[in-house]
Amino acid sequence: MGLTLYSHPLASYCQKVLIALYELEVPFEQHVVDLMNPAAAAEHIARWPVGKMPLLHDGSNDRTLPESSIIIEYLDRHYSGKASGKAPLLPADTERALHVRLQDRFYDLYVQTHIQKIVGDRIRPAGASDPHGVDGAKTQLRTAYDMIERSMASQPWAAGAAFTMADCAAAPALFYANLVVPFGDTHPNAAAYLARLRERPSVARTFEEAKPYLHLFPREPRA
Repeated sequence: MGLTLYSHPLASYCQKVLIALYELEVPFEQHVVDLMNPAAAAEHIARWPVGKMPLLHDGSNDRTLPESSIIIEYLDRHYSGKASGKAPLLPADTERALHVRLQDRFYDLYVQTHIQKIVGDRIRPAGASDPHGVDGAKTQLRTAYDMIERSMASQPWAAGAAFTMADCAAAPALFYANLVVPFGDTHPNAAAYLARLRERPSVARTFEEAKPYLHLFPREPRA
């Protein structure tokens, strides 16, 4: 038995893992989970009581792993290098690997988290919105843009010269961020970085698979 990824093509953290899988060219089966379907949701909660995605099952050792960064580190340790001939997504050097992990957390915590706050507010029931919280998230997001703009003035990828796990995190984070708080006109280095990401075959494939579901993304606040 091989790898099975329980995910949804529209979900950013699932996209992060899909990019890693395609980057490493690791064979896997994708099981799309529709959490709006009660039966499918119950099945997924039975697999992982927290009910979150992505979730990776490795049939070779009957091991199940949650959390996008943990999944990618697992894939990198067991399915890159000698296993696939592909360059690892975390460098062997411990200091460089620490920098990659820092950038991975940066895009998850300081970009993706604030996007989720903004988007989550758009789907709240009428009268339950949190405009103050949304304003704060937008402010924090713009701070992150400024940091990305400075770092991308001198390097092609999130952690330096090589494509790494940090770029797997950055691609969906910046894609969705640009939909909710556009930065193309104000942060040209960040915009150029997003363009490079979108040209990467692993990223392009992941985004193409999400297209049939993109109409479900709430681009605008409730009227």
